Amino acid sequence: MRVLNLVTNTEARFYKEQLRVLRGHGVRSETLAPPGTHTHAVDESVTRRSPTDYLRFFPTVFRAAFDDYDLLHANYGLTAPMALAQPNLPVVLTLWGSDLFGEYGWLSRRCAHRCDAVVVMSEEMATELDVPCHVIPHGVDCQRFRPGSKSQARDRVGWDRSTRHVLFPYPPSRTVKDFPRAERVVEAASQRVDAPVELQTVSGVTHDEMSTYYNAADVLLLPSKSEGSPNSVKEAMACNLPVVTTDVGDVRERLAGVEPSHVCDSDEELVAGLVDVLADPRRSNGRPAARDVSLERMGERLRDVYESVLE
Repeated sequence: MRVLNLVTNTEARFYKEQLRVLRGHGVRSETLAPPGTHTHAVDESVTRRSPTDYLRFFPTVFRAAFDDYDLLHANYGLTAPMALAQPNLPVVLTLWGSDLFGEYGWLSRRCAHRCDAVVVMSEEMATELDVPCHVIPHGVDCQRFRPGSKSQARDRVGWDRSTRHVLFPYPPSRTVKDFPRAERVVEAASQRVDAPVELQTVSGVTHDEMSTYYNAADVLLLPSKSEGSPNSVKEAMACNLPVVTTDVGDVRERLAGVEPSHVCDSDEELVAGLVDVLADPRRSNGRPAARDVSLERMGERLRDVYESVLE
């Protein structure tokens, strides 16, 4: 099977993993991206693509659609108009989260009605669309992310063994992740725990290194304002790291039956969840649940969507 992919950010790690795992399922993929520069969430100073950049992308997609491809996969809502403008290939649209709940959600909704199949990250996203959807969250590499020795991991990253460590695996500048709220609830929780508590922000490290940080931490804190299907939660689960999170995206579904973990609606609940884990540090039972959203499982399900469209 040969698939033409449209994407706004060719360097997105989870997109690269998607291509890799699909290759193992016999899917050959080529990628096109609009001209111009993609705005990274961690660096809003980067110039955003203009509407003209997207208009210039139409002829490129149109011509490529008449090459020897079986279908076109539009990854992210802003690529959907270009995908639908070509008349030759069936279209699969994957929405990642911000393209449905953000500024251009109206465009994603309109385009979804005309696509041959729509993939979303969570049941919450599926509820937002009045078209049939395949719920296929981004997968986690369960070989890379696995439980390990906490003390050894702390020695490797230079964290004090006797301190309780709360992991916030994002740059503080990521507004949607709400770092000020993280600081607030960790400070409040530390007053109720009979041990030193430290909030650890981790960003700019390689993906391979992140497994060590998950194993070094006592709990993952995700106080986000919105999410689709946050990979950090699934990676933490694969390492048996407890999670305390706001009720965003698919986290409630992912963490069903995972203990100790807490899905919260308020600062008070976030604080209580942290206190529960930090007062009596222990690992979670998250790894078996993480296998259901492994990269391999994601690849199988996407391949099934492709086949259903071609049939």
